[in-house]
Amino acid sequence: MALRQNVSLQVGLLVLCLTWGVRAMLEVVMEDRVEVMRGDTAQITCMFTTTDGIGGLIIQWFYTTSTGVKHKIYSQDTMVNTVERGTQFTDRISVNSTLSEHGEVVLTISDVQLYDEQGFICHIRSLTDGDGEGRTQLRVFATPEYPTIEAVHTGIWLSSNYLSKIGSCQAKNGYPRANITWYRDSTPLLNVPNEVDVQTQVTRESSGLFSVKSELHLMVTEEDKNSQFYCEVDYFVAGGLGMLESKKINITVFFPTDVVTVWVESPKGDIKEGDTVELQCRGNGNPPSLDLTFKHGDAEMSKDSSDNTLVLKDVTRQNSGLYQCSTLNTETLEDIVGNTTVVVNYLDPAVVIPKHTHVMFQGEGLDATCNALSSLKTKTAWFKNGAEVAKGHILTLKDAAFDTAGTYVCAVTVPQMEGMETNATLRVVVQGPPVVSTPVNTLIEERVKKTVNLSCHARGFPVPTITWSPSDAEFKPVSSKETEDTVLSVVSLEVRSDITALCNASNQFGTKGVAFSIKAIAHTTSTATTAQTATAIPPEKVKNEGSGVIIAVIIICLLLLAILGSVLYFLYKKGKICGRSGKQDLTKEKSNKENIVVEMKSDNTEEAVLLGVNGEKKPPGDQ
Repeated sequence: MALRQNVSLQVGLLVLCLTWGVRAMLEVVMEDRVEVMRGDTAQITCMFTTTDGIGGLIIQWFYTTSTGVKHKIYSQDTMVNTVERGTQFTDRISVNSTLSEHGEVVLTISDVQLYDEQGFICHIRSLTDGDGEGRTQLRVFATPEYPTIEAVHTGIWLSSNYLSKIGSCQAKNGYPRANITWYRDSTPLLNVPNEVDVQTQVTRESSGLFSVKSELHLMVTEEDKNSQFYCEVDYFVAGGLGMLESKKINITVFFPTDVVTVWVESPKGDIKEGDTVELQCRGNGNPPSLDLTFKHGDAEMSKDSSDNTLVLKDVTRQNSGLYQCSTLNTETLEDIVGNTTVVVNYLDPAVVIPKHTHVMFQGEGLDATCNALSSLKTKTAWFKNGAEVAKGHILTLKDAAFDTAGTYVCAVTVPQMEGMETNATLRVVVQGPPVVSTPVNTLIEERVKKTVNLSCHARGFPVPTITWSPSDAEFKPVSSKETEDTVLSVVSLEVRSDITALCNASNQFGTKGVAFSIKAIAHTTSTATTAQTATAIPPEKVKNEGSGVIIAVIIICLLLLAILGSVLYFLYKKGKICGRSGKQDLTKEKSNKENIVVEMKSDNTEEAVLLGVNGEKKPPGDQ
């Protein structure tokens, strides 16, 4: 018995020694915290290391409340896996295990809510290695709603005695609570005594979420009328930080006018006489001053009271000068004055010397000047018939001729201002004897009783007088045109015989002429002769039909003569004419039929006789 007890004790000591060794080998590792967004799924991992087999482990999961009380929610051994009933996790958890020397157990919680933010314990017990556990804190986050911002509805008067409320900003239903920062333009506004005061209010909703409301109070300055205010919401999310910005707001700042500004609204740029000028005046106060007054020198000017605009129509150089605009400061009761200077540019009418019309003789010279008084730099040019003939204020004419005469236009412009221009004219007259233009054709041939037109063009000053000679010729006027130094005369003349017509142009300085040599062509009568008949074309018919018909008749007559010559030559060759064979073996019958020619007389009887082969006349009875 004693031996058996000693053996049992030895075995127990051996088992105890082995157990202590295994306990030293069991190790459980877990993350310090697991973060998840509300409504998502959380996975809490428990890792362990042991030398025990699968059948030697018991795994248990617990959660702890804020008071430290432990509640088991899951247990697992080699035979059974059990989810504890009646807990807040009963229907939302599952466990996956990998049991080996380096094991892992994952607790999965679905649809995580704020009240799930608890501590979780993974407890592992080995039958031979002892116990081990790890702890993890589950953190739950919720993104707040988009921030809303509201500015004060009434305007804010400048004051150095107290801070004014600018607006409020609110971020609802976030977890954990969000932080709100105010910005003016891009500069954060932090609490500064007597300058900036940010008041924050935090509300815990019944859902456990936080709503944060922040109000900004500020010592307002005049520059704040153009500032933009907004708030930034910073909040925690799983694994980091989130940020939302509200829309931007402006505030209305009221302050009295302490600066008045007056300016030329139109035209933009330089002003010239004749323009309509619009002056505008504004005070920097808010609301804007409506009692603004314009003055030019000591004279008060009428304005459009609706928009503080002064309109000056058709301005002259007398409208140049200093313009003032003033209003009353409602706090100090002092006049606030602004001013601007208006410069009206001008260009006087151009003056040409010599004035109007200048008369000069051929060969003389002239220096004409053109000037126009202006407030700006000018440019001068001279034009004749639309073409530029000189630059500068002086027009120089040398060795004057009739082509020198005409109207010269002096144009003075201001390059700096479009539309600023003036001009004047100078009429130059060149005196001298007439010059007659030589016609293209002075040798004229025309048939009798035809009419010819004669044209004579002369130039000179005074304007020449044109006469036609000889005086007994019946010159009929067709047209006459006269300018300040030229004359054109066109006459018609009926051709009766050869004549020399003279055009004479004369003025007080001399006479010049041109001659037209006209040759009269007499009417001709064409005679046609044929082998059988002869027809004379009356002169009246030739006259009426014209030259073309006469030429045609002449050609026909020549053809008939050629035919007649051919016939005679043929008869001659046959020995029928002029005794070609020296014998008269022709019978009287043949003579009558083959050797008959016609002789046409020019008298009215047109008597025709037959000629024999020897040229003897035969009485008519023998025909």
